Amino acid sequence: MTTAASHQPISTSAEPLVSVLIPAYNHERFIQRCLDSVLEDSYPAKEVVIIDDGSTDRTGERIAEWASRYGQQLRVEYVHQGQNRGVAATLNELAARAHGEFLRLGASDDYLLPGGLEAQVRYLQNHPRKRAVVGDSIVVDQYGNKLHDSGMRDLYHADKRLYRTDEGIRRAVIRHWAIGGPVALLRKSALETVDRWTEGLRIDDWDFFLRLAARDALGFIDLPVCAYRLHGNNMSRTRHTATRIVNLTESWRVARRSTELFDEPYRTLLKAQSHYISAKIAFLQKRSVLLSCHMLAYLSLLAASKVRLPPAGRLVEKT
Repeated sequence: MTTAASHQPISTSAEPLVSVLIPAYNHERFIQRCLDSVLEDSYPAKEVVIIDDGSTDRTGERIAEWASRYGQQLRVEYVHQGQNRGVAATLNELAARAHGEFLRLGASDDYLLPGGLEAQVRYLQNHPRKRAVVGDSIVVDQYGNKLHDSGMRDLYHADKRLYRTDEGIRRAVIRHWAIGGPVALLRKSALETVDRWTEGLRIDDWDFFLRLAARDALGFIDLPVCAYRLHGNNMSRTRHTATRIVNLTESWRVARRSTELFDEPYRTLLKAQSHYISAKIAFLQKRSVLLSCHMLAYLSLLAASKVRLPPAGRLVEKT
């Protein structure tokens, strides 16, 4: 069963409206900080669209209480769904319900940092060819204590210099997806270009941003725009071997399916990455011969794509 509630008319500010989209699931400990951060950001033209995707804890109650308390200060649309549908399906529904020209992706266990909305809106206004822009994040623990100043650099060990050019962004998104947390702002019209989120995927962000990068439609600002929270239930940080294999297998399918989107040398680079993912699966399965075969194919395709190898000893998963 789905129920919905909304508060306040749409903003009449001269600034373009930003819809903050928040898929929420079993984050009763963190959801209030997430919602407070939207209210605290000084950007004047914003709304919150939030779906509780079948939570089994008190997440829905916390959202309803917050909307009742602050719904007169900004427009809030809250939907409760009785059955969990997954992040991709929830994001598609959130986007369909949004009124804004720009969509700010949120997450119910993370929170926005002040100034991020305005900086990203200004970037897209100044770069009309770009359909989306990502920023950096700080990394915090479950209590909100800062662990890292840069999620990209300190958590994922990314070379942020790559993100300065379209070519570099393509390479970075293909080889080392280093975006942690809800750091993206996109034009609502971008969803007509990339066909929204692929429902059924457990980890949907790489698939979505590969499609943007293939069209040189993704930009970057070197500014922390959110706090990415690490806690025991982060899907992308799991150490459970069987779950990692499932996630990596899904990433392999995304890589193989996405090769047709790219011209050379990026098509070959993505094929190389699919072998790299297969090598990690073989490593987790303790299949040494298969691991060696995939690494050989990976290195051969890297050479064919004429890109440099990653730093020795670095094996960073996207999932």
